[in-house]
Amino acid sequence: MSQPSLVIRNARIVDGTGAPAYAGEVAVSGDRIVAVGKATEAGEIEIDAKGQVLAPGFIDIHTHYDPQLCWDKLAMPTPEHGVTSLIMGNCSISLAPVKPADTKRVMNLFGSVEDMAGDLLEATVPFAWETFPQYIDFLKKDLGPNVGVFVGHSMLRLYVMGAASQERHATDAEIEKMRELLREAIRAGAFGLSFTFGHLDELGRQLPCHFSDRRERLALLSVLKEEGRGVVEISPKQVAVQEGVAGIDEWGSIALESGVVCSVSPILQMKDTPERWRTLLTRVDNWRARGAPLFAQTQVRPLEFTLSIAVGSTVLSKLPTFRRIFNLPVADRIRDLNKPEIRGAIETEAPPFLKIVGEAVVKEVKSARNKPFLGRKVKAIAKKEGKTIMATLIDISLADELETVFSIDDVIHADVGIVSVMLSHPAIHIGSGDAGAHITQFAGAGDTSYLFEKFVRGEGLMTMERAVQRLTYDLARDWSITDRGHIAVGKFADLVIFDPDTIARGKEEWVSDVPGGYGRYTRHPKGIDKVIVNGEVLVDKGRYTNSRNGRIL
Repeated sequence: MSQPSLVIRNARIVDGTGAPAYAGEVAVSGDRIVAVGKATEAGEIEIDAKGQVLAPGFIDIHTHYDPQLCWDKLAMPTPEHGVTSLIMGNCSISLAPVKPADTKRVMNLFGSVEDMAGDLLEATVPFAWETFPQYIDFLKKDLGPNVGVFVGHSMLRLYVMGAASQERHATDAEIEKMRELLREAIRAGAFGLSFTFGHLDELGRQLPCHFSDRRERLALLSVLKEEGRGVVEISPKQVAVQEGVAGIDEWGSIALESGVVCSVSPILQMKDTPERWRTLLTRVDNWRARGAPLFAQTQVRPLEFTLSIAVGSTVLSKLPTFRRIFNLPVADRIRDLNKPEIRGAIETEAPPFLKIVGEAVVKEVKSARNKPFLGRKVKAIAKKEGKTIMATLIDISLADELETVFSIDDVIHADVGIVSVMLSHPAIHIGSGDAGAHITQFAGAGDTSYLFEKFVRGEGLMTMERAVQRLTYDLARDWSITDRGHIAVGKFADLVIFDPDTIARGKEEWVSDVPGGYGRYTRHPKGIDKVIVNGEVLVDKGRYTNSRNGRIL
């Protein structure tokens, strides 16, 4: 045996399978693991784990780093949290294929779905490609982590149908053209296909996905079946429980008929509908019992986020009128929000979201008028002033020239006991964290660290071995991420060394590191010593090395 390129000694090995941890060593040659348990040869690089946990690199199946990877091939800060492989292009929005004449349209769609400013995307996405193979060629150079890229179904429709993609069903000829593009993408390295039905475009209209029918969806999934590669991610419309049930039933039947793995994102615990999660998960279980390769995603953390009409809002953007307002300069937003007809339209559209918006707490204000509202919920202010919840939110915001910052906490996915049940359920995958998206409202990175901080160490609701398994082996197995997620001879050397007694996601911070002077929320973890991608150290005690050894999954 030739000298290993890397040897890790004095480690507490948690191999990803759920087996008990054990003391041992791991040797790596190139990008593969060549010895586990005992490494007799000295390595070119020797690492002393000092009794810390050595686990397979974590996998994040639901990110939106597509724009960021155009200016940051490290996808910071996700690798710092132990993630060695990430999947992006979720929710039907990818950056390819795209015709040159449609780049502005694609940026508007991406900006709307993921709450990103259009001019930010213009400043950072070069569109030095048209086809998906060309995009993969651009993307694969100098990657920090491994990256899988979904083809966005909305992008296929837009490329083939143009404006008609948001007007009607596709013809047989159009479906065949989409099939050809998808096949080309899969053969070039696309990870699969993504759909969404719960988002609106910048004009408040349904996305192209919405206008497809079952015939089109099955025809596209048949390409994945024929090629023997690809997972399907779906974000169904589920504001109401019955919408979520209908979406799961539709995709359960499609998964059963096509034989393609389908992943519905997300199932969350909701304070105002306490049995919602159980109802949806039971439907997933029912389809799985019939043989459908159907899964669901959930996230680890409570869905806590800021709300500001000046910056944007994941919740308010679900309202068509607000979606159009968010596409305007702030001065024009102020003008429109003073119009009775606009206020009336918002009141008409708002009922499904009033409970969530009512729970919003006034966090930051500018005007003296609003200072008494600090720390109070919108619903309490509305009740005292005799106004509707939306009128209260808008009036407070207008008094601050829309710069009021509200915070929504402890409303979605905040019951630790229920969340822990979901995190261990065999039909559930840990995902839907949305790292890379909604960057002005919350930090999507850090769920991996938080799983150990909260559920393993803090609450004792999950063993270390099970937590590692849920972030590695289970995802690699069910999503066909070949030779990853397991510390075993012959597997890729994607590894993370961390201290189980101190690992934590870190505090949320605002940074201005985005090109063009834009800012975002981020988190830097504690307790993660080293992150190794394909045999090379990428992160060493929170600092990035010069390694760029990531691959396209």
